[in-house]
Amino acid sequence: MLYARTAILLAAMSAIFLGIGYLIGGQSGMVIALVIAAGMNLFAYWNSDKMVLNLYGARAVSKAEAPALHGIVEQLADRAGLPMPKVYLIQNDQPNAFATGRNPQNAAVAATTGLLQHLTPEEVAGVMAHELAHVRHRDTLVMTITATIAGAISMLANFAFMFGGARGNDNRSSLGPIVMIAAMVLAPIAAMLVQMAVSRSREYEADRGGAEISGQPLWLASALEKLGRLTKRIDNP
Repeated sequence: MLYARTAILLAAMSAIFLGIGYLIGGQSGMVIALVIAAGMNLFAYWNSDKMVLNLYGARAVSKAEAPALHGIVEQLADRAGLPMPKVYLIQNDQPNAFATGRNPQNAAVAATTGLLQHLTPEEVAGVMAHELAHVRHRDTLVMTITATIAGAISMLANFAFMFGGARGNDNRSSLGPIVMIAAMVLAPIAAMLVQMAVSRSREYEADRGGAEISGQPLWLASALEKLGRLTKRIDNP
């Protein structure tokens, strides 16, 4: 059901791009915006692991350095039928974790020191199972596609603001300036809302997949309840 919802949301975003794009950018504007957005997001997709790990100052840790975390991830990856991802540690008191990588063969999972300090081993396993579910579902690819379409819509709106929309577009001339301005403002907002909805649907699917991987749904539920309280009390520098 959640896969179907993601497909519907992606189709809705594509429809926004095609409709608004034709009205305010014309066919040539649509192609230019899509090519630029695709190039930017393809670069991000291919280098996502390095970029996000460097951003958070994550440090690769060996099995000897973090035996408990490595053991949890190794066991969960085996249960999920995934290759063993690289394991990273982030020096941060706020409990958090994420997965990155363009595919399961190039995946990495990272956990903060705060996560390991404040959660039980079972809760850590629940969280890491959730992150491995993102890897198994290839959510990095899904969100890259979503970001590409959303970025193209935003670029079309910027083109329209700078150049006055598509030149010689009969549809545009029949809309009137107020409708055109509304389209330029509302299209990026609509794209952002759909992008957020896609992200949320992938999170729900990762919750389900993580419970399946760990075999213990209450581990993740307990971890999420604790994370909700701790993130309010512990600052993220």
